[in-house]
Amino acid sequence: MKPTGTRHKKKIFQRRRVCRFCADKELTIDYKEVKVLRNYLSERGKIIPRRIYGNCAKHQRQMTEAIKRARQIALLPYAGNPQA
Repeated sequence: MKPTGTRHKKKIFQRRRVCRFCADKELTIDYKEVKVLRNYLSERGKIIPRRIYGNCAKHQRQMTEAIKRARQIALLPYAGNPQA
């Protein structure tokens, strides 16, 4: 038996996020700016993907590289604080 009605998923309209660094040319990505880099990390210390934060591919690569450099010289932790 075939179902009588067809099911359609509703499309949820979301505004396309614009890359902060493309919009404002004065903003720079630097591994020494820990306050800026912390915005791109989850509580567990994972790097937030670009589809969630809205960065373009070029700036997401720069952001990832800066976070990894900051971790290497101990400005940022590799993992967040575990809930004990």
